[in-house]
Formats: sequence, structure tokens, C-alpha cells
Amino acid sequence: MSDRPFNVLGIQQVAIGGLDKGALTDLWSGLLGVEKVGDYVAESENVDEDILRLGSGPHAVEIDLMQPIDPEKSPKVHSPTLNHLGLWIDDLPAAVDWLTEQGMRFTPGGIRKGASGHDVCFMHPKGNDESPRSGEGVLIELVQAPADVIAALG
Repeated sequence: MSDRPFNVLGIQQVAIGGLDKGALTDLWSGLLGVEKVGDYVAESENVDEDILRLGSGPHAVEIDLMQPIDPEKSPKVHSPTLNHLGLWIDDLPAAVDWLTEQGMRFTPGGIRKGASGHDVCFMHPKGNDESPRSGEGVLIELVQAPADVIAALG
């Protein structure tokens, strides 16, 4: 696979879901002291989240604490509790094109702006007949790395 036209640079985020993000925020910000740097609400994604940050600069990692706006609707951001892992990618469009050619299944929505303003795309946790490759049970978010992250981690 030496013809891969992109690189995974590091972990961008870990997303944790629950029915009550207040309990999650109390644990992560209150007890552990991780700084809350923002929040994000999107009805189309059925999510209300607190955005926390570990570290600083290009080495920072987000901890996204998510609760569903409606627990009965999809996506069910609270299940599984460890919802997804985000990876910094140096060339997201090239990654999506190449992975699609390899049979990767992506979630609906294509490349779009994520909660932190970066372009993102999600690898589906399960393959299907049309696109048999997947995140092997894990929802994986590919995140376009900004120039400073590429310079620091590339």
C-alpha cells in the first residue's frame, strides 16, 4: 500500500457519549480538570456536546462529550459510549478518494465541516456488499489537519 496518497498524523479527538453529558462533564472537567473550550449543537446530527481540550497547540487532543438531543433518534451518539475516534489526516480529499477505491464504506454526508470547524468525514463501523471495508466495528472520523498540525506532526 505504498501508493497511499495521504498520512495519518495522530489522534485529533476521542468522542464519548452518554444520555447526560452533565455527568460526563463533571467527571472530565470537574474531577479531572480537563479544560472546556467550546460546545456544539446540531439537530441534524442529533448531538449536544461539550468540547474539551488536552494539551495545547498542534499536539492538543479534543475530548468531545456528547449527549443525544433525542435518545430515540439516530444517530445514537450515546451508544456505544466510546462513540468514535478522530484522526488527523494531511490530505482528506485524497484519503477519501483512495479509501473509496479500496472499498471503504463511509457514513452519509461526505466531507463536511465538523464541530471544531475542520473538514471531516466518517468511516462506517460496518461494511456492506457494495463497500465491504469499514472501521471494523469502530466509527472513525477522518479530520483534515490544519497547516500547523501538518508541520508539527507530518
